[in-house]
Amino acid sequence: MDDRQFRTAMGRFATGVTVIATEVEGEAHGMTANAFMSVSLDPKLVVISIGEKAKILNKIKESGIFTVNILAADQQEMSMIFAGQIKDRQVEFGRLDNKPVLPGAIAQVACEVSAEHVEGDHTLFIGKVTDIHLEEKEPLIFFNGKYRSLEEQPAVL
Repeated sequence: MDDRQFRTAMGRFATGVTVIATEVEGEAHGMTANAFMSVSLDPKLVVISIGEKAKILNKIKESGIFTVNILAADQQEMSMIFAGQIKDRQVEFGRLDNKPVLPGAIAQVACEVSAEHVEGDHTLFIGKVTDIHLEEKEPLIFFNGKYRSLEEQPAVL
């Protein structure tokens, strides 16, 4: 199997879209990612996967904190900004547990790094969840290389 086939297969898994954020010396930094999942309920843990070439990697190592901002359907532009597809846009961050978060996200999850593991060309950061804020909105979805939205289906009897 080649790299393209692997990437295509992974793109067939529909995911939400997140922006991972951290802060170093009072400056917030973010990166669009879909490699995020919950790990444990007790204690409350999540994991993010950050590529070795990502600028945010060393910033999370330095700060020891990160937030996961699960984007709403109306935040596609925010995803594109933090993916580097839209340049020269300033983003105002809010605060949750004194960590940077994106206003309007359907979920903001504040974390302290509890462990990190290098696997392949990525570092997995395990985060101990310190606070959560939720909004009632529809999620932004990514599937097969495109942004999507949820469409409610009628109940099947």
